[in-house]
Amino acid sequence: LHNKGIYAMRIILLGAPGAGKGTQAQFIVEKYSIPQISTGDMLRTAVQTNSELGVKAKKIMEEGKLVPDELAIALVKQRISQADCRGGFLLDGFPRTLSQADAIIEAGINIDYVLEFDVPDQVIIERIAGRRIHAPSGRIYHLRFNPPKIENKDDITGEPLTLRKDDQEATVRQRLVEYHQQTEPLLSYYRKQAAAGNTHYFKLDGTHKVGEIRDELTAILG
Repeated sequence: LHNKGIYAMRIILLGAPGAGKGTQAQFIVEKYSIPQISTGDMLRTAVQTNSELGVKAKKIMEEGKLVPDELAIALVKQRISQADCRGGFLLDGFPRTLSQADAIIEAGINIDYVLEFDVPDQVIIERIAGRRIHAPSGRIYHLRFNPPKIENKDDITGEPLTLRKDDQEATVRQRLVEYHQQTEPLLSYYRKQAAAGNTHYFKLDGTHKVGEIRDELTAILG
């Protein structure tokens, strides 16, 4: 437990893809020594280890279907019962829908902090669609924030840079549409939870500098 009295560090991060959650998640995990729990990673592990849940998940995924909420929650419950989650955990990419948020409560999992990273769509599109990558090395550039010395060429090898499919503007826009439809309702859901005293909700301006957001997080989490 940290200096907030009875609060552990069970944290959910909310915000659109490209809002900077990944960067800050890394910081929180390192600073507070809590594990980051990604449902994607858990699914892969469960499938690889052929666990009971993994066998079920594999079958569903092979049929090209989405893993149902009950299965995802079962995986989360199993994961957070492990010793390294005693002081808390950070849920990554979950919940994505209201039904998943309900399932978390029904499973008796208390969330201490919900942190929203607020970034306008236009800023996100510029952030992501401006990325260029040197595929062989993984070096990432940005047309505006970190441009290569010579247009569209890697600084070190001079080889051409590419735009990944995930970073194309049309793809980004589609992901934002999905976010607004499916995940954005969670913002008011968790604000109501906070008003009822069931969690703490904080909204952060994701357009601020990375260091400034870190300072805010440290002030919030103690």
